[in-house]
Formats: sequence, structure tokens, C-alpha cells
Amino acid sequence: MTEQRDRTTLAARPKGRLKRAVTLVGMMGSGKTAIGRSLAARLDVPFRDSDHEIEAAAAASIAEIFARDGESFFRDRESAVIRRLLAEGPGVLSTGGGAYLSEQNRQAISEAGVAVWLDADLDLLWDRVRHKETRPLLKTPDPKGTLTRLYEERLPVYRLADLSVPAKRSYSIEDMTDAVIRTLSGRPDVLERLDA
Repeated sequence: MTEQRDRTTLAARPKGRLKRAVTLVGMMGSGKTAIGRSLAARLDVPFRDSDHEIEAAAAASIAEIFARDGESFFRDRESAVIRRLLAEGPGVLSTGGGAYLSEQNRQAISEAGVAVWLDADLDLLWDRVRHKETRPLLKTPDPKGTLTRLYEERLPVYRLADLSVPAKRSYSIEDMTDAVIRTLSGRPDVLERLDA
């Protein structure tokens, strides 16, 4: 009975055909990678992760790149990788939390498709990142204070995204993916709904 209900629920989930790139932007902990993978699977398109690509090219973690080469070097590599990944055509791209702050990245993202801000509030973000050792920007004496400052600084830029989807604590990955697809449905130049 449960298996039948699960199949019915999955069949009822919104689907579509992606025509252009969808780039997920937002703070660390907003779910860009998890939602990106789920969205790409649902839409049957490639999932690309700029942080993963940078790490693969450098044979080092983001934290190691920050420590060894500094944030400025990292941001330059990040911009080059984002442009390359966007040039690969329709797909879902997950970016690092600071990527959208760059005007050249915002322009490249808009030219290739659409930016979708996963809008998670500060409490939810802190719950998701506070036990992670992989966040170089939070390696400070007051990580919550640092996260708060970054959140407040970045919020006006994230609000420039083409679309935004509020993240709710009660949402599963599938629920958030549904919300993203519903939001993308308002952009037929990006997503053609197949179940409308």
C-alpha cells in the first residue's frame, strides 16, 4: 500500500522540459546542491556543481584553496568555471554562496538562463551549517556572527535573482523541488511544463 502511494505521489509531482540553464543561488546551507540534484533528476538534465568542478580542477577542497591561495584567487577560478558550465547548455547549476555577488557571474547566469534564489532564513541556515567543518568562511571565533553578517550583506544581492523560492523548515527535498518547478513554470522561456 505504501509503495503504491509513493508511486502515485511521485507521478503527481510536477515535471517539465528545460530549455535554458537554471542556476541555483543563495547562502551556504540553503540546499543548492541537494535541490539541484533533485531538480536535475526530475527534469532529466545534467546537474553541475561549480564548487565540485573547482575542487576537481585544483585537486584540493574549497577550504584548502581558500587557505592556500586566498578568496580572490578562488573567486576568479569560480567565475571561469561558471561560464564554462553555463556554456554546456540546459541543465541545473549549483553555485557557491558567494558566486552571485559577482556582477560578471550574475550577467553570465542571466544570459544563459535564469537565477533561482533558494531563500532560507538565518535560523534554518545556521541549523544546517553549524556542525560542518567544510565552510571556510565560518572558520572564525564567532561562526554564527559571521554567518549573520554574510547573510545581511548578501541579502540585497540575492534579491536581484530572477526568481526566488522560500525554503521552509518543514519541506523535504522533494517538496522544495516541487516549489522550484512551480516557480519556474512562470518562465515558459526556461521551462515547458509537461504536466500542465
